[in-house]
Amino acid sequence: MGTMPLRPRPGQPDAAQAWFASGEGAALLDSQRKVVEGALAERPAQAWLWIAPLPSARPGAGRGLALYPRGARFDGDATCGLPLPLPSESFGTVVLQHVATPDARGAELSDEVARILVPGGHVLLFALNPLSPYRWRWRGHGLRAAEPLSWRRLLREAGLEPAAVSEGIGPRWDAAAGPYRQRGAGFRATYLVRADKRSLPLTPMRMRRLLPVTHGAAPA
Repeated sequence: MGTMPLRPRPGQPDAAQAWFASGEGAALLDSQRKVVEGALAERPAQAWLWIAPLPSARPGAGRGLALYPRGARFDGDATCGLPLPLPSESFGTVVLQHVATPDARGAELSDEVARILVPGGHVLLFALNPLSPYRWRWRGHGLRAAEPLSWRRLLREAGLEPAAVSEGIGPRWDAAAGPYRQRGAGFRATYLVRADKRSLPLTPMRMRRLLPVTHGAAPA
């Protein structure tokens, strides 16, 4: 089942997307392939949302939306910006694969993920590891890295419950794909933070902007 990102179209990618399309970036995405495939197939009765750094080939099973960044917006199965024009509590799994940083825009995306997840739904967030020697390979390509603690804090503020320990994925230095996984980020090039949406959040949530409803339309 081919589910990993395709190479971007000519003239489309920014510096970050161009790097993920290179051999060095592709090694990271290929190392995450089985994890992403497993997450998208985990809940066949529920829809998924997958936002990857590059245009992606759709999985052969399940149903959902595959998006990728295009400037400040998203493209793919839908063209949209934030807030996402998706119904609340309608997705069982969301995969955010190197498409956000823990800043104001990352907080807005986290809030939207929490909104569209069903209670008990999961989010898998892949990020670059700032402690990995691999950081020298993405240096100068417009990519930012942050430690797992920053993402766990942001996800909690959105009303999600992140796992206490992240998972290191990918090579440490050599640009070679493989099943490199370990408990804790360590010096792996990337790491995975998993989080769940509980029925009742354990921490106070940020106030979310209400989406206006047009005349004659029913709320989602």
